[in-house]
Amino acid sequence: MHVIVGNMGRHNALVASVPNLQRMMGCSRNTVLRAISVLREQNWIEVRQLGGVGTTNAYIVNDRVAWTGKRDGIRYSLFSAAVLVSDDEQPDRDEIGTHPPLERVPSLYPGERQLPAGPGLSPPSQGFFAGMEPDLPAIEQPEPDQAMPEELTQLVTGLGNKLRAPDASPPDDATDI
Repeated sequence: MHVIVGNMGRHNALVASVPNLQRMMGCSRNTVLRAISVLREQNWIEVRQLGGVGTTNAYIVNDRVAWTGKRDGIRYSLFSAAVLVSDDEQPDRDEIGTHPPLERVPSLYPGERQLPAGPGLSPPSQGFFAGMEPDLPAIEQPEPDQAMPEELTQLVTGLGNKLRAPDASPPDDATDI
């Protein structure tokens, strides 16, 4: 459980192969499978197989996977997970780190607009009409941490109270506050 939770990051799931879990736990395949079985039976995790029968699964912690209605007779689920991959499972392991960087797909946040750029093409190709430019889909920005403003308020209030305390002698430096 510690290996799964320690590697799932801010997600509620970890996608990993059994061999990777073996290496991280330093134990045999049977021990990993037994541990996963115990965690599943005691409702600590939900295990979802990825693709056909194989060794890679998604291990879900804290929340059940939400399944959508049937489409073409198949139920689907979409969830966020951290993915743990090792180089020895890759067919191109000797080339890892030598590939050119991937092209960047621009992303927009709600309320932002795509601005066309570049020289365009000469007639008969015409640029986009104003207001008719193609727009990229927006992505959600992460929600701000709600605890942060409250903690900051408490800190400032405590600091103000210490500075205004009539019976306290003024601090020598900021470390006394």
